[in-house]
Amino acid sequence: MDVLDMNNYKIEKLPKMQKSGFERKMQRFGGPLAILVFILLYYFVRIPFLDNLDTGSLTGAAAKRFGELGLGDFIRANYAMLAIFVAAIVLWITEAIPNYLTSLIVILSIVLTNITTDKVAYAQLGHPVMWLNILSFVLASMLVKTKVAKRFALWFVLKFGKSASGVIFSFIIINLVLSAFISATTAKAAILLPIMMVICAIYGATGGENRNNFGRNLMLQNLLQINLGANAFLTGSGATLLAGSLIAGAMGIGSFSYQDWFTAAFPMNVLLIFIGWFVGTRIIFPMKKDERKPQIEGGMERLREELKGMGKMKGEEFRAIAIFLCVLILWATDKQHGINQTAVAFLGAVVALMPKIGVVKWNEVDIPWHLLLFSAGAYTLGAGLDATGLPGTAVNAAFASLGITQNTPYWALYMILTSTMLLSALIFQSKTMQTLIFIPIAIGVCQSFGYPIMSLAFPIALLVGHVYVLPFNSKPAALLYTTNQYSWSDTFRFGITMMFISWLIILLWGQTVLHWFGYTPGLF
Repeated sequence: MDVLDMNNYKIEKLPKMQKSGFERKMQRFGGPLAILVFILLYYFVRIPFLDNLDTGSLTGAAAKRFGELGLGDFIRANYAMLAIFVAAIVLWITEAIPNYLTSLIVILSIVLTNITTDKVAYAQLGHPVMWLNILSFVLASMLVKTKVAKRFALWFVLKFGKSASGVIFSFIIINLVLSAFISATTAKAAILLPIMMVICAIYGATGGENRNNFGRNLMLQNLLQINLGANAFLTGSGATLLAGSLIAGAMGIGSFSYQDWFTAAFPMNVLLIFIGWFVGTRIIFPMKKDERKPQIEGGMERLREELKGMGKMKGEEFRAIAIFLCVLILWATDKQHGINQTAVAFLGAVVALMPKIGVVKWNEVDIPWHLLLFSAGAYTLGAGLDATGLPGTAVNAAFASLGITQNTPYWALYMILTSTMLLSALIFQSKTMQTLIFIPIAIGVCQSFGYPIMSLAFPIALLVGHVYVLPFNSKPAALLYTTNQYSWSDTFRFGITMMFISWLIILLWGQTVLHWFGYTPGLF
């Protein structure tokens, strides 16, 4: 195999990683366990805080649903919601069935158990955030089809990657730029993977027995950058969009501001990316002298040939760049013109698909509908939680059992929620699931303790992208692990270190930046 041929590193040509014995057992028993959990929670288990529900504390959709159902049926709806929620988490974690199928079952179950109306449940597929996801894939497909993203990545690496450190550093800029335009972290990983593999080969890292610290750094740094780069922008991933939507809904506003997210999130994530670069290349995986030098003569020349083979910039590439820049500018100035992110994405997609003017045709658009169905199920689950008020009820009961009262200081709540949010990433396979669980909890805590929604929900939202510790924590993590450039222990050592540092940074942010913007009262 020609290790410098990018065609050898397409996703479909990568080896499929076999599940471990434990993972296969989880998959085998996940279905029966989910059914058992549902039956026990819905029919047999009695939970005091649900049986003695404090209906006086209900607000919003939960208060409305209580008025529609009455006390008895509303309590049964809460039991059903808890049973469906736990069973869905079991299915999603064990992957007993495909995630999109779990979502379809969730939607159906919420309707059949009368948690909310079928109109509300089915309408989640038309949620503004769902449309934003679909339209973002249209815009991302435009960049992939015209090869603008690939051209930019190759040019930047050749221009600034004169050394090993320069190559790794150049990907920081590449990932941040792509994160502003592409809302799918897996798409970013797929675009950059062939380039990264060729660069690894140039520096003597061909995987397996030929691993070296350059390859470890390049892959793990990119995994961190892909996730944190997405977290720097409201439109960076489906999870950030969902987080903004949940917070906006709880606050009773139309949509979360792109500007507000950017001014708080971008500096923090850039800081963490640079810290990760230092920690990886200087402390955990310091590169030996020979690992800093290309091992294949003329290796970078192959990248230059790849770029040259793409020819001169074409008209469709210039149009793709112009469309995306206009979309990005409109997103970034949403508070000035008042047009929300979904409407802006609609405008960009319409222009991109327009005959003669646009640059992509509908049959060239790659929309992963299985991911969108998964998202629809997640949003429906969120609608069910909202209709029953279960997060707030559960949080009140949990805090009461732990001795956390209204006298508990804000800083303690902040530290508990942020640390739990980060640590939960170790067991989840999706940051969307994390968002769905922890943003409503943070909102419930705010409502119970009388704090503004943003004071706890926004810091939690800023942590949704930390899914890089283990190979199963996210799709980019699973994809990059198949390159065989690093081991489980490698990714855990680097990932858990960055997770702890991220917790310290979010504490610092709560005391400084978020306090200066008026989101938190400060921690101390």
